[in-house]
Amino acid sequence: MNLQNAKIAVLGLGYVGLPLAVEFSKHRSVIGFDIDLKRISELQESYDATLEISASEIEAAKELIFTSLIDDLHDVDVYIVTVPTPIDEAKAPDLARLREVSKMISGVLRKGNVVIYESTVYPGATEEVCVPILEAGSSLVLNNDFFVGYSPERINPGDKVNTLTTIKKITSGSTEVAAKFIDDLYKSIISAGTHRVSSIKVAEAAKVIENTQRDLNIAVINEFSKIFNLIGIDSQEVLEAAGTKWNFLSFKPGLVGGHCISVDPYYLTFKARMLGYQPEVILAGRRINDGMGVYVATRLIKEMSQRGIRIDQSRILLLGFTFKGDCPDIRNTQIINIFRELKAYNAMVDIYDSWADRSSVKSEYGVELVESLTKGHYDALVLAVDHSEYKLWGEGKIRALGKSNHVLYDVKHSLPAECSDIRL
Repeated sequence: MNLQNAKIAVLGLGYVGLPLAVEFSKHRSVIGFDIDLKRISELQESYDATLEISASEIEAAKELIFTSLIDDLHDVDVYIVTVPTPIDEAKAPDLARLREVSKMISGVLRKGNVVIYESTVYPGATEEVCVPILEAGSSLVLNNDFFVGYSPERINPGDKVNTLTTIKKITSGSTEVAAKFIDDLYKSIISAGTHRVSSIKVAEAAKVIENTQRDLNIAVINEFSKIFNLIGIDSQEVLEAAGTKWNFLSFKPGLVGGHCISVDPYYLTFKARMLGYQPEVILAGRRINDGMGVYVATRLIKEMSQRGIRIDQSRILLLGFTFKGDCPDIRNTQIINIFRELKAYNAMVDIYDSWADRSSVKSEYGVELVESLTKGHYDALVLAVDHSEYKLWGEGKIRALGKSNHVLYDVKHSLPAECSDIRL
């Protein structure tokens, strides 16, 4: 295949797929495909609900076509898959969408085509799950008629510094020739360069341990925070003191949500169990981080009770619902666990977040966000997400929302230590 003339289709136009499609379209013809008709309609109007790509960037992408029609994919040379790979209620990998898109591609796959997967999977999934679907639906044979590769996404939603082109890209392919082609393809857009590995499994494994390592580091800091709270010392001050040593790793306690860090460890542990190994440390970290929402709620209830506030007659405001600051992404947000735990105590709980899409929050979590706030209305205020908006408000504007005897809980350390009543 001629690299310069290769026509690309990116399947899945979310936080990962859209930036990729836009960047590739600066150099070649690209089809952006998604089954979400609303998403396609918005993109055709140059609006990106994820706020990763501006209207001007979409309008400038003259070689990019958005579609939800399978028939538009018949003349494609390279298929890049960026669909979500979440976990189910049992914390097991949910590969339904990966299977669906592989079956879809199999219906249009031609000899000489290349299929590249970017979705997070466990090591071996591309060759064990996706390839058989591609072969069965196309009657083609891997490495004889078509080729596959894996190049894990490393997008950090909301990050305007570490963007697609400035993050080194891991690449791999099912043969040496395919691996080189895929590596050269990404080199054409990634200014930070690429890192080509020897096999697809290595690339898959690298992806899951990146976020698993970060998850574990945050988990141990969260455990430190719990201990320091019992001792009665400020965890942030302890971490700053420990951080004066050159080799102390800089992590903060917090709520671990989103589509990567809170999900990827379960993909690795799933594979480990398939092979007869029972992981311990990874799952221990997950238990700690998964339980932080309930911990935050319980600590708030304790503080309110000590002040004589009747919990079942109280009003509590959660400031923030997205999984991270200055980002509209609500996937796997831990704020919902705080909300549900407080509701279990019969408290009346409001959530305010100008970044989150109200209809998405309602459809996914069954929660109505409040649109406006009333002064002197709340018994407790929880700074749950570190949006810049709340930092600009400052202690005065935030406390003005509370009653005279309210509690201010700064989960994200958005304010100076002396401004809040309790911190994580």
